[in-house]
Amino acid sequence: MSLASLLTAEQIIPEMKATERWAAIVELIDLLVAQGKIKPPDRESILASLKQREETMSTGIGFGIAIPHASSDRIEEVVASFGRSSAGIEFDALDNAPVKFVVLFIVPKSQFQTHLRTLASIAKFLNDRSVRESLASAKSADEILAIFQERAQK
Repeated sequence: MSLASLLTAEQIIPEMKATERWAAIVELIDLLVAQGKIKPPDRESILASLKQREETMSTGIGFGIAIPHASSDRIEEVVASFGRSSAGIEFDALDNAPVKFVVLFIVPKSQFQTHLRTLASIAKFLNDRSVRESLASAKSADEILAIFQERAQK
């Protein structure tokens, strides 16, 4: 499952306001609520799942990438959002570097295999330095989405 298939331009924040991990997660969840991807009554439960996952170990995986994720019985299909921060977000990442790209996704509880495959696919995609450089220089949510779509076809 690629980011191109999970995201629309409306699910991308080209310049995040958050400067630290929890604020970044809340910013991306609130975007999904605003887009109708998460029902407002389910927001707290999903945030709690994400927080529980982050407390186990930071999802800041290095190279300026964080992939906060959780599973939830409150959604029917995988939902995702993407945020970029030029300044960098303090994410307690494994390499202690600030995070510039945050991919947040939530998978239905019943789809554990999808969860693992999605996580692996996103990590592999963002591990490519040329992808990160393209994302860093994109001017808008549409340009960011175009990078995901273009790369998904390769």
